[in-house]
Amino acid sequence: MAYPHRNFRFRVEIDGISVASFSEVSGFDATFDVIEYRTGDAPITPRKLSGLVKYGNVTLKWGTSDSMELYEWLQGQVEGEVERKTVTIVVMDEAGEDAASWQLVQAWPVKYTAPDFNGLGSEIALETLELAHEGLTRVQ
Repeated sequence: MAYPHRNFRFRVEIDGISVASFSEVSGFDATFDVIEYRTGDAPITPRKLSGLVKYGNVTLKWGTSDSMELYEWLQGQVEGEVERKTVTIVVMDEAGEDAASWQLVQAWPVKYTAPDFNGLGSEIALETLELAHEGLTRVQ
């Protein structure tokens, strides 16, 4: 019997970028459009055909560190150099072994949010990067 994996043991791999660990990954989804079609001599109920597949943007959050690699990837967008990468999210089992993984195909940054700061706070400063992509694949 296969047991479900917990959502707090994961890692994110981005082609050619080495960064600190991510604290949160959200926004995995795929929506399949439905096209209704009816010919004039068909019954009252229209036929349903499959349409476009749309993938939601994925948001990555991580604690601010000295690493500038993700920000430099984003900066490439500003300079007109869209560099698309494969992003892999890997869920690990209780023993720390890879258990399941998903890949974002042709991903690139579309939004960056710098951390909020508060002189009275004690929270970790979090950066956020939103990625658009052209496909979501379950690899393992």
